Amino acid sequence: MSGSTTARRNAQPDPVPGPRRVPSPRTGHTAIGQLHAARMGLAEAAEATSPAARYVEAHLAALRAAAAVLTCREPVDTRRRGRPRSVWVLLPEAEPALREWAAFFAAGADKRAAAEAGLPRAVSAREADELLHDAEIFVTLVEDTLGVPGQPTLPIRDIRAS
Repeated sequence: MSGSTTARRNAQPDPVPGPRRVPSPRTGHTAIGQLHAARMGLAEAAEATSPAARYVEAHLAALRAAAAVLTCREPVDTRRRGRPRSVWVLLPEAEPALREWAAFFAAGADKRAAAEAGLPRAVSAREADELLHDAEIFVTLVEDTLGVPGQPTLPIRDIRAS
């Protein structure tokens, strides 16, 4: 080796490769599974007899659909340290078109927690029905956004009652 070749190598150090992003082959399956779980949650919400259960299941269905978006589209700033951030905070960063939906469902999180805790009169029947309707729209919108063909889940029927 000549001295000039050695000098050139020393002048330009090999770049240190950063972390490589390799898409997971299961990412698509994960998102589809989350959307399927969201559809099942909507069906359970539709069959729920108590407003609290209907509200909780509908809100959780929306949460699962939002998680499907985050599975496919990382938020802009994923390296941020500190407290864990809510799905509803991350969603607009990953998909700005869903910003208003994220704010809407974030506003209902405390009510869902109250309903889950069994607080009396946490939600009315009308609130539960409206949230179920809105969650159905949101799940369909997420399916469209991700290009996943959606099919409304038929209501669950208890075969023991037949």
